[in-house]
Amino acid sequence: MGKKKISKSDIVGSSAIPGLPDAEMEVMACLWQYGEAPAKKIQGLMKEFRPLAHCSVLTLLKRLETRELVTKEKGPVGKAFIFKPIHKPDPAYRLIVKDLIKRVFRGNSLALVSSLFETQKLKKEELKELQELLNRLKKKQK
Repeated sequence: MGKKKISKSDIVGSSAIPGLPDAEMEVMACLWQYGEAPAKKIQGLMKEFRPLAHCSVLTLLKRLETRELVTKEKGPVGKAFIFKPIHKPDPAYRLIVKDLIKRVFRGNSLALVSSLFETQKLKKEELKELQELLNRLKKKQK
């Protein structure tokens, strides 16, 4: 589990999954990043940007389970459950980006992409992957 630490800026508001409050979206972001986690781990991941009591994290997880966005199974030790997202994050990511383009960039996708690459330096491998994506998109438009 050598994944990067989650920050508030990694998570976008409640429009990411229609009707999902910010706190629940933040829990989903933690689960998408780690794949699965007990409530205590999620609480620790969120403490810097949304400090919550353990019982509050459990309440959020219960709501997500009711919405059929997460499942739980008995953990290997003690009474703790391990929570897993049911769906992959890609559809939510698309909704987040679509909403961001609409609300912040007023429909200008190029402005979003330009802003992204002006603020985030790409590694050579990422640049190569981006070029491959652009080539695939060009082929689809023909």
